[in-house]
Amino acid sequence: MEFEKRKAATLSSLASSKTDKSPKGTVDAHIIPLINTINSHPSYFTTSSCSGRISILSQPKPASTPPANKKKARGGSWLFISHDLADPNSLLPILFTTESTHSADGHVESETGSAAESGTELVFRFEPLIIAVECRDIEAAQFLVSLAIKCGFRESGITSANNKRVIAGIRCSIRMEVPLGDSDRILVSEEYARFLVDLANQKMEANWKRTQGLLSGLRENGFVGSSVSDNGEHEDGHDDQLERTANGYSPIGMVGGVGEASDCRLSASPIVVAGEPVEKLFLWGHSACILDRGSYNSVLVFGGFGGMGRHARRNDCLLLDPFGGKLKAIDVEGAPSPRLGHTASLVGDFVFVIGGRADPSNILNDVWVLNTAKLEWKLVQCNGSVFPPRHRHAAAAVGSNIYVYGGLNSDTILSSLHVLNTENLQWLEVLVNGDGEQPCGRHSHSMVAYGAKVFMFGGYNGERALGDLYSFDVQTCMWKLEKTAGRSPHARFSHSMFVYKNFLGVIGGCPVGQHFQELALLDLQFLVWKHVTLDYIGKELLVRTTANVVVDDLFLIGGGAACYAFGTKFSEPLKVNLLPLVSLGDKFMPTEKNVNARVSHVGNVEALTQSPVLNSEAEKHLLVPSNFVLQLEKKYAKFGKDILKNFGWLDLGRKVYTQEDGLHICFPVTEKFSAMFLEKQDLDGDVFEEGNDTCVAKPFTGGILLNQVSCSTALNFLKKCGATNLADDVGEVRKTSKSPFQTMNESIALLIKQKDLAETLLEQLPNRWERLGDIVVLPATSFKDPRWDSIGEELWPIVARSLNTRRVARQGRVASTGTRDSTLEILVGDNGWVDHRENGILYSFDATKCMFSWGNLSEKLRMGNLECKDEVIVDLFAGIGYFTLPFLVRAKAKLVYACEWNPHAVEALRHNLEANSVSGQCIVLQGDNQMTAPKGIANRVCLGLLPTSEGSWGTAVRAIRSEGGMLHVHGNVKDSEESLWTEHVMKSIDELARSEGHCWEVSIEHVERVKWYAPHIRHLVADDETMTFAKMIMILEKEPHTIKESKDTGCYRIHLDGVLQHLATWFDAANPTATIKAKEFFKTPQSGSNQGWDKSHGTHEVHDESSPQAATQNFSVGGHLGGDEHKTSVSVAILVGMNIKLQCGDASVI
Repeated sequence: MEFEKRKAATLSSLASSKTDKSPKGTVDAHIIPLINTINSHPSYFTTSSCSGRISILSQPKPASTPPANKKKARGGSWLFISHDLADPNSLLPILFTTESTHSADGHVESETGSAAESGTELVFRFEPLIIAVECRDIEAAQFLVSLAIKCGFRESGITSANNKRVIAGIRCSIRMEVPLGDSDRILVSEEYARFLVDLANQKMEANWKRTQGLLSGLRENGFVGSSVSDNGEHEDGHDDQLERTANGYSPIGMVGGVGEASDCRLSASPIVVAGEPVEKLFLWGHSACILDRGSYNSVLVFGGFGGMGRHARRNDCLLLDPFGGKLKAIDVEGAPSPRLGHTASLVGDFVFVIGGRADPSNILNDVWVLNTAKLEWKLVQCNGSVFPPRHRHAAAAVGSNIYVYGGLNSDTILSSLHVLNTENLQWLEVLVNGDGEQPCGRHSHSMVAYGAKVFMFGGYNGERALGDLYSFDVQTCMWKLEKTAGRSPHARFSHSMFVYKNFLGVIGGCPVGQHFQELALLDLQFLVWKHVTLDYIGKELLVRTTANVVVDDLFLIGGGAACYAFGTKFSEPLKVNLLPLVSLGDKFMPTEKNVNARVSHVGNVEALTQSPVLNSEAEKHLLVPSNFVLQLEKKYAKFGKDILKNFGWLDLGRKVYTQEDGLHICFPVTEKFSAMFLEKQDLDGDVFEEGNDTCVAKPFTGGILLNQVSCSTALNFLKKCGATNLADDVGEVRKTSKSPFQTMNESIALLIKQKDLAETLLEQLPNRWERLGDIVVLPATSFKDPRWDSIGEELWPIVARSLNTRRVARQGRVASTGTRDSTLEILVGDNGWVDHRENGILYSFDATKCMFSWGNLSEKLRMGNLECKDEVIVDLFAGIGYFTLPFLVRAKAKLVYACEWNPHAVEALRHNLEANSVSGQCIVLQGDNQMTAPKGIANRVCLGLLPTSEGSWGTAVRAIRSEGGMLHVHGNVKDSEESLWTEHVMKSIDELARSEGHCWEVSIEHVERVKWYAPHIRHLVADDETMTFAKMIMILEKEPHTIKESKDTGCYRIHLDGVLQHLATWFDAANPTATIKAKEFFKTPQSGSNQGWDKSHGTHEVHDESSPQAATQNFSVGGHLGGDEHKTSVSVAILVGMNIKLQCGDASVI
């Protein structure tokens, strides 16, 4: 009895939503099916587990003298930990510039502290799966250990066996531990760290494969999981599970409760966007509606934050063809102001955009209407109840009414429900019936309409995230807090919600965590929550995303977040096929009354196809040993494959293939399955003939987990989907899968054995390489031993075949010559010309003569996203067109002057300009840019040379037009000297400009951290902006916040301190004599006042006149204005009715 008590207590804690005592606080998602399978057996339960992890550990250095007492762990803290594949781009910055402790799982490990303490060792580790299992007795432990060893966990054993408890440990030896140095000094290079990450990821994949093998082995030996038999009773004997589920508790023994869908996945795939750049959909806080165009649908996207170029609030209207992927920007006159956090509701042919935030101090309550037929915007005036400004609210349309709840107005969280009648444009604040249950105020929640009800879930109330579900009945005007069964979704805000058939779906949101790797589904008929895992996990951040359903697909557009540590992240548009939910919908507690409706959802109203019934035992005996396949329609293929894999019925030794009709998929199945399928068919007789659904008409109360259903139920599902058991006419055997490295290793091992060379040479084989076009590029250190040269003629073809390529090369360092030639060595193949496509741009070049940098991908994309229409650009180091092509192809520059002195690069550049159809917008200038670069014509100059471009800064200044422009200055900089470098760039450009006679204001607008070039060395790009005084005044005209109301004097006063500083700098440069006259309008007359203001660059005098309530400000600076260019009379309009002019003699000048 003690064993049962301990098991019940342990499984109860597993099912609890509270965090456990592990550093992560929850069970790893990868092993939840394995944990549930072990716990389903009456003789076992798990006490602790880890699915495997990749980490960097900061631990104290060992003591100089070993302790006399028993050895203890040294402790320490994690700087990085991931239970999934590690991303080197996330890990390396943490390693080389440790600021805080991050987890690749998306959260900060709470117990780790911040940075590594001084004097600690840093160790890179991979640790495989380990599970501790308490067993009922020693015989049970011996059976489990024997099975684990058979499945590859050869270090498994009984760790404790006494009168009280028997503990077995399941573990294996595919671990890794590599010292990296200490907190004060990293002893490995970035390249070596990347190698370690790749190696650890390989071990993680091997660990997962072995874990899956253990799961299959358990299920084949009586560990069946929590399943439901045909009579609806739980086979594991827990009779109280249904009662607990109905009362909102998780069932005993299942991690996360009934409906935890670790084994049930929906396919999520990126949408391939054509037409407009996909970056236009990199948004959050936008809105999206489905427009029904009759034969096709399109998604209308409006507003939001992000987009092309500099991220900002948008008012673009975009139409996305959800199935074709074509994105089109529609030009609609009189669009609303840019905004985010608004709502858009479709009523008929009209889209109603309500509220939002135009800027931090401008919260909106306006209503705009887009006529989708005429593509016309209109600002409508609404009457009725007062509708306060708000953003981050939610809205849902029922008939011609739009229901709006909650939102945020400055610091006020709203709790009112307003209804907009779109026919008479009247707002009505709904006074809730006193018998209802009023939800609290909230923002960042979600609402959807279903029938005559509006459902609202989650949000933020100012103190915490919410996880409640309310419904509002539009007929009775009553709120109701819904009581649901199953595990409710975790509390969240900034999520998305949608309705598909009779399901309400909740996805994404904040706070980001492991539980948001799932899609939560509420069956609106039975009010039961279920959960389905999406296969996009770890790739996208679904925060402030829009979710829209078109037919059987869910389209997720936008989303993301801004993080101080990692910058701004936007999500790619995704498509999720929801059709498998229809099949899985049978698990939502159906009654006999609604079985037929669900069968029609599956699309199987016709009689189900079946194999001929075998009447004699002899016939069965002859057929069972043969190879069989299970034939399914394509639309059920994913669901059917999941069932076959889950129950071990899929024959992995043969290949899946498509029938000649293209409509059916054939899955090779085991002999055991064929026998079961035929026996089931024989016993069921004509059960599956048209209209007879008695096989699924019995009450079914299982969860959505495949391991929670019996074999009999799974067979019923397959037959219901029209599965047919056929003899395998193809029988193509699947070859044993080998990695390219394994193939290369085995082939070369045979070669060196034939040539009688030392086997130690195999240690020099590369285990990583890059692909440049169709060339496999090996590391520079590959095959460097002279003994390889003796077998080169036979060696290189073997390498090429192993890596499945026709051309192989070996990397070399970029030549230190001025032309920076490549030293790539072709080992197999005739030449080094390759085609490489990147960001939609084709680059062709001879890899043996021209260098190509992979690390500059993000910077090339950034340059391509700039708004360069009508700009003239000078690229001083054009190369093969690294930045020239993005400027032309993506940024749509008017003209680019491309300077390059490497003749091989010039050849490739000319070819690439023709290949990308932009040769007419580019002038190639071959030779030294100091001699060839144009002067005084550029809006923008690119200086993309490493390690420094300083030798050409003067050339860049001379290329900029006299009004000023932008310089993109590249350089390699120590991470501790970034601010010094940017100050040096700004000061140097300023001095060079003065020496050329330019009166420019020079500033660093932005510094882009492109990549780590070497340990503690960053590749930086400084965006250095130069502008004349005239341009500065024009900018000041567009900044109304420079005028503020003076609270003490009651007057409107222009704040000129900052302006005068700019003027003084400009006057110092030009040495002028000028007078600035400004008119200041007073709200309250001031008499007898006399103000004085003195600065080193001039004198400011204010003389007040009570009538006509105006004063004159005079600023005089000594000096002389020279040059005919200053004689032009220019009038400058100043903000809010003020006028500023520079006067010199008779002329007003700038």
